[in-house]
Amino acid sequence: MNRAAVDPGSFRDPGGQVYLVGGDVYRTVNPPALEDYRFVQDSGLIKALEDKRWLVSSTEVAEHPLGDLAGNASLVLHHPRLPFISYPYEWCFSSLKSAALLHLDIQLEALEYGVTLSDASAYNIQFMGAQPVFIDRLSFERYNDGELWQGHRQFCEQFLNPLLLRSLFGIAHNAWYRGAQEGVTTRDLRRLLRFRHHFSWNILTHVVLQDMLQAKPLVQDMKKQELGNASFPRASFKNLLQKLRRWVAQLQPADTGKTLWQEYADNHSYADEEAARKRAFVEAFAASVKPDVLWDFGCNSGDYSLAALSAGAGYAVGFDFDQGALEAGTQRAAQSDIPFQCLFLDAANPAGCQGWDQQERKGLKQRAPVDGLLALAFIHHMVIAKNIPLDRFLDWLVGMAPAGLVEFVPKQDAMVQRLLSLREDIFPDYTEENFLRLLAQRATVVRSEQVSESGRLLVWYQAGD
Repeated sequence: MNRAAVDPGSFRDPGGQVYLVGGDVYRTVNPPALEDYRFVQDSGLIKALEDKRWLVSSTEVAEHPLGDLAGNASLVLHHPRLPFISYPYEWCFSSLKSAALLHLDIQLEALEYGVTLSDASAYNIQFMGAQPVFIDRLSFERYNDGELWQGHRQFCEQFLNPLLLRSLFGIAHNAWYRGAQEGVTTRDLRRLLRFRHHFSWNILTHVVLQDMLQAKPLVQDMKKQELGNASFPRASFKNLLQKLRRWVAQLQPADTGKTLWQEYADNHSYADEEAARKRAFVEAFAASVKPDVLWDFGCNSGDYSLAALSAGAGYAVGFDFDQGALEAGTQRAAQSDIPFQCLFLDAANPAGCQGWDQQERKGLKQRAPVDGLLALAFIHHMVIAKNIPLDRFLDWLVGMAPAGLVEFVPKQDAMVQRLLSLREDIFPDYTEENFLRLLAQRATVVRSEQVSESGRLLVWYQAGD
C-alpha cells in the first residue's frame, strides 16, 4: 500500500495542502478556505474551466488514504496526477507566453462569475504536452467589486518580465529565473530599459510604475488610509486585463534567427536510409518497453520523441539547451496536440532542488526515474564537450530510467571531430569498446545496431532485475 506524503511545495497555502499517494493527488480544503471554495464551486466557474481544459479536474471524496494527515480539513479533493511537473525556468519563450495568456484568460473568465484569483504564481500552471493547464483549485476566491488586483506584481515578475527580457533584449529567461525562483524583479528589468522603451505605455504601466510603487520611500510616504480606500472598479480591472493580454499575445523573441540545432531534423549527418534505421530502432524500443513517461535527452525538435509516441510511449518529455529547437518542438506539439513537452536543460548543469529547505521545486534527478529514455547523439556533447567522465555519465543516465536507448558517437564521426578540432584529445577511454564495457557493468544490453557509416551505434539497455 502506498503511503501518503505531503508535497513539500504546497506548504505556503493555509487553505490546504497537496498530498501524493502513489499515482494519485489529494488536496485538503481547510476551514478558512471553505466559504470561498463553496462560493466558487456553486458559481459554475469550475465546470466551465474544466470543460475548456483550462483547469485540472477535481472531485470531492469522502473516503481517502490521508488518515491523520488530513487533520481538521473540511474537504478532501482528488486530482489526476500529471505525467510530469515542470517549472517556469525550464520553459521556452512560447511556453511561458502560453502560460501567461492562460492565467489572464482564467482571470477574465472568473470575473464573469464574480470570482478572482488570489495570486498570479506561474507555478500554478503545468503542461499537458504543449497545452498549459491551471492546477491550484484554492487560488479562486470571491471577487469584491473595487478591490485591487492582488496578483499584479507577481504576474509581472513571474510572467511578463521574463518575457520582456527576451522580447526587448534577446536574453532567454531560463538562467535568470532559475537563480531567482520568483521570476525577474521589476527593479532589475527597469534598470535594463533604454530611453526609447519609456515611450511604450505598456512598459510605463507595468514596469516603470510598478517599480515606482515598490520604491521604499514612496511606500513609506503613502498613507495607510489612502491605500485602504483605493478602489479599482470591475470594468477598469477587466479593461486592464484585456489590454495586458493583447500586449502579451504580441510579444516575440528579439533574436528570431535560426539556431544551430533548430533545423537539425532536416540538416543532420545521416543519410535518409540511416535515419530510417535509427527511427525503426526507436520504434522497436518504444513498442517493447511501452513507457508511460519517456525522457528524450537532446531532443532537438522532437523527431524521435514523436516516433516513440507513435510506437507505444504514453508521454514524452524532451530536453534540449537550444532555444530554437525547443520552440520548433513546442510548435509541433501544439499544432498536433500530441503528448510531447519540450523543456530547457543544460545537462552538465541541471537545475537542482530549490526553494525553502531545498524541497519546494524538485531537481531533475528527484523527478526520476521514469519508464524509459532516449539519449541519441547526446553522449559526445557531455563527455567530449563538457569533460564529463564516461563512467559517471553512464551512472547518471542509467539512474534516470530502467530502460533506455543510447547512441554512441565514435571519434571518427564528423560531429565529434568538430568538437575536437579546437582542443586537445584528452579522452583515451572514449571508445566503443570501453563504452560497452562500462554500460554492461550497469545494465543488460538487449540489442545494438550500427546505424551510420561513421560507426554510430545504437544500444538498447535494460537495468535492474
